[in-house]
Amino acid sequence: MHAWPASEVPVLPGQGRDLDIFDTATGGRVTLAPGPVARIYVCGITPYDATHLGHAATYNAFDLVQRVWLDNKRQVHYIQNVTDIDDPLLERAVANGDDWTDLAERETALFREDMTALRMLPPRAFVGAVESIPKIVPLVERLRDMGAAYELEGDVYFSVEADAHFGEVSHYDAETMRLLSAERGGDPERPGKKNPLDPMLWMAAREGEPSWDGASLGPGRPGWHIECVAIALGHLGMGFDVQGGGSDLVFPHHEMGASHAQALTGEFPFAQTYVHAGMVALDGEKMSKSKGNLVFVSGLRREGVDPAAIRLVLLAHHYRADWEYTDALLEEATARLARWRAAVSRPDGPAAEGLLEEVRAALADDLDTASALAAVDRWAASQERSGGDDEGAPGLVSRTVDALLGVAL
Repeated sequence: MHAWPASEVPVLPGQGRDLDIFDTATGGRVTLAPGPVARIYVCGITPYDATHLGHAATYNAFDLVQRVWLDNKRQVHYIQNVTDIDDPLLERAVANGDDWTDLAERETALFREDMTALRMLPPRAFVGAVESIPKIVPLVERLRDMGAAYELEGDVYFSVEADAHFGEVSHYDAETMRLLSAERGGDPERPGKKNPLDPMLWMAAREGEPSWDGASLGPGRPGWHIECVAIALGHLGMGFDVQGGGSDLVFPHHEMGASHAQALTGEFPFAQTYVHAGMVALDGEKMSKSKGNLVFVSGLRREGVDPAAIRLVLLAHHYRADWEYTDALLEEATARLARWRAAVSRPDGPAAEGLLEEVRAALADDLDTASALAAVDRWAASQERSGGDDEGAPGLVSRTVDALLGVAL
């Protein structure tokens, strides 16, 4: 599966800063200190609908992480999956009268277009669940053969008891885990499971649904969590720097993925740091495909909204915050974009080296984008009031905003 084209990232003068960021697993701030190659895995879409602002906010957060690393002269190995086989996809295809493969390909293509328009840096590998099945099957077999998984009526389940570190990503209590499992694709009420929380690794073929060769597992298709484990281990190995996604993935997805990998390898941790973005709401409720209360990036683009303004809406909120989208936010972002573009269009302006360092410092401080935007606002206001005599300033501001915030002026 191919990703989307990369936009050029300007190289800025001086040296970027190390990133302090909130780690869900430890419950506090950590300083990311990867080697020359920084490794990050971000969970991707299930392509049964278009990219909404909640998706865009999540991918914006991890795009910023990459930009900070690049500014700090690191290479970045960024991996993202596409869950192109799952119950919601099959259900939507039936409801729409679509072939499920056509639906997945169409929505994945639209996702690429949205990411390109928003200037999100593409992953080094963009990997589908279906193409990963030959790598997933041996992992499930190994977990079964080592006693970390068991069969139930043809399906294969992971035993959470097999990982001594189970629970150390979310730190939720058992009751919370059970409730979230039921809400987010698990089946804690299924009779015969050793533990209600045990997640499915391999679903035996169901009548009328697609299935693949599972070798000794029999025909079927993979569970959700093992998909990401197979892709992450194959491309990044254990102990990669950041596992990222929305806060709704803390449990069960990231908790279970960590336990699968740790049981498979006997190593700890799966990821050094777990970083999660907040949820975006509309009309008082989290944007959700199941609820249908969505603002689509492609819909805004069709209305003629500049993608840079959409990105400024996202940047106006801290990545960990839950927030609600309104038309007024887009109007504010559009006005801000116009002010910035007017400011950098002048032949000279106030010195901008201090602005560059302000933006670097803000992003290094747990991706404090609001402070970064405020710094650019102050420079633009100073330019409007009195201008300046530094001929290179507007260009440096433009490159700073492009390289670190992903907004083309």
